[in-house]
Amino acid sequence: MAPTVATVLGAVLTPWAVLLAAMSVMATDGCGPDDCSQALTTALSLIYGTLFIGGILTTGAWFAAWLLPWTRRWSVLRAWLAGFSLLPPVLVLVMVFMLPAG
Repeated sequence: MAPTVATVLGAVLTPWAVLLAAMSVMATDGCGPDDCSQALTTALSLIYGTLFIGGILTTGAWFAAWLLPWTRRWSVLRAWLAGFSLLPPVLVLVMVFMLPAG
């Protein structure tokens, strides 16, 4: 059950996270790429780093949640992995919406 829920939520959250992360670079339009605050450039670096590394972790956790045996013994680990697979896209969305001023 948990991998199914994670798959549905991931199918909604991941494209939005990628789209909004790609659009977040527009936060530097007002200040130019060289005159922006250090907080903004650090936040953008964290967003793109989380998107890249988090994509690998999300994929791995998602596959592991689906590939574990479907027995009661593995149900808790499967639920944790399914929940963990949603963490990077949610984290990227939170960081995009909390960008500091340029």
